[in-house]
Amino acid sequence: MSSDRLPRLLALVPYLMSHPGAEVAEVARLFGLSEKQLIDDLQLVWMCGLPGHTPGDLIDVSWDGGEILIDNADTIARPLKLGVDEASALLVALRMLDELPEFQGRDVLGRVIAKLEQAAAEGTATISSQVHVELGAAPDAHAVITDATRRRRRLSLRYYVPGRDEITPREVDPLRVVLVDGRHYLEGWCYRAEAMRMFRIDRIVEVEVLDVPVDPPAEAEPMDVAEGVFRPSDRDELVELELTPAGRWVAEYYPCEEVTELGEGRLRVTLRARDQSWVVRLALRLGDSGQVVSPASLADQVAATAEEALANYAAAG
Repeated sequence: MSSDRLPRLLALVPYLMSHPGAEVAEVARLFGLSEKQLIDDLQLVWMCGLPGHTPGDLIDVSWDGGEILIDNADTIARPLKLGVDEASALLVALRMLDELPEFQGRDVLGRVIAKLEQAAAEGTATISSQVHVELGAAPDAHAVITDATRRRRRLSLRYYVPGRDEITPREVDPLRVVLVDGRHYLEGWCYRAEAMRMFRIDRIVEVEVLDVPVDPPAEAEPMDVAEGVFRPSDRDELVELELTPAGRWVAEYYPCEEVTELGEGRLRVTLRARDQSWVVRLALRLGDSGQVVSPASLADQVAATAEEALANYAAAG
């Protein structure tokens, strides 16, 4: 069956149920088909139905005399209903859009959210309302950055760098705001790094628009974020990890230089890390599902950090 035929059949059956005696020519015109294509679809519908495949289980359809009559199709004609997980994901996305500055003040999303909550499965509204989306550490960061990008004005930032646990001052010529993996980023030319950088907006502590027009160098080009934000460079340290089956997700989640199967579901991966503290946090998160193999100094650092954490835990107990 072609990729467009199944959706067409799922739309065709409810239409015929609500329009008994519809003319073949009119239905074909409505669905953008030739009469032959429509008859082919009806012949396929005639072989569909509930499990069992007895005459009482299959859809009954006829088109003698040019009028289409359909029966025993109540199940397939029933309106589709989103499951809790599907409706919750959709509601979370709509709520995130509703919090964006460019959508604030509009009631259309609020009406859509209310209707979806009413129509969705029981419990969906409760689940999705427990998800809170933070757009920025600075309360108005997203709106200020969006406005400066539109007006092409330089920004002064105070930006939190978790890898070094410090706040750094930056001056940035903003090029665009992008949404990647559920996070909003400011992309622009950073004069501190003298290179293009991506700044997570929820890590911007302060932002100020300067009365200076943007003037990035010619090499300042937006990054392709189709495969994520992080782009390792040859200057980043190579780190080797061994993973159990429970830790294989690392190879799918992070860009790896090399992935080797070790048997029994275990992997050895080599990836680049911009700072060692990030690898330490990853190793602690993995627990017994992964370990740092090299460099040896980093493996020792992970062990020392874990021992310190256990000692603190024992003292607190």
